[in-house]
Amino acid sequence: MIERAPNPLGVHALVWAGDTSRESVKRAVAETAAAGFDLLELSLHDLDNLDVAHARHLLESESVAVACSRGLAFDADVSSDDTAVVERGARLLADSLAATASLGGRILTGALYSALGKYAQPVTERGRANAVSVLTSLAREAQGHGITLGLEICNRYETNVVNTARQALALADAIAEDNVMIHLDTYHMNIEEDDLVRPVRDVGDRLGYVHIGENHRGFLGSGHLDFTGFFHALADIDYRGPITFESFSSAVLAPGLSHDLAVWRDLWDDGAPLAAHARQFLAAHLDSAALAAHA
Repeated sequence: MIERAPNPLGVHALVWAGDTSRESVKRAVAETAAAGFDLLELSLHDLDNLDVAHARHLLESESVAVACSRGLAFDADVSSDDTAVVERGARLLADSLAATASLGGRILTGALYSALGKYAQPVTERGRANAVSVLTSLAREAQGHGITLGLEICNRYETNVVNTARQALALADAIAEDNVMIHLDTYHMNIEEDDLVRPVRDVGDRLGYVHIGENHRGFLGSGHLDFTGFFHALADIDYRGPITFESFSSAVLAPGLSHDLAVWRDLWDDGAPLAAHARQFLAAHLDSAALAAHA
């Protein structure tokens, strides 16, 4: 039997619950462990309501690792030209880094470089420079906690700063810190990239986190994405980092977040069968890609 790379397999907490209350986190951790995942991704959009010490206790009791993610708001956008807005975004990122460290996490990722939403114009030179400055400082602070920052590549309707793998590499080069990695997401890649293979090879050993989502963010395999090509590309670069399933439904999300993510129709109403199917789907594709690479 061919042994595949031991990628930690994760699931986004928004598959289970739309907030970070004590009860919601308890359910998310328990369901993640029951479904056989190694890692739970916690979105820090609801950070004010997250009991960090309680969440860490739950995670450790179930032996579930944690990664944290977030986007920013337009009034706290580090890619803004407005100094006050940039400072609010920097404070939000600093608070998120502190929470990640207190949770025992080693990854803070997402659209850390801008607000999560549709912009009316391209990012300005000054705005991009502001984002680079804030993230450089954040990365240096993160080094002291053993935390890696991820630059998640999002589509044109969710950011105007980073839409492709090559743009993410350029931003990472500008930040120029060793603990900044690239985060690929198949849902966003389907919109912005020519295919799902070349970006993986372009990023290579700078890839540090992966989101797996269908083109409509529903059940994996029910859309049109080339997951075979994508997983084979991951095998080609010997990627061994986390691979996390991400899917959203307003059956779980609070209305505000659902609207922010443009979830206008629901492709599922129960996260348990969705996640169980995703766990099997990820493992099968990793095993197949490992076998092909060996052959």
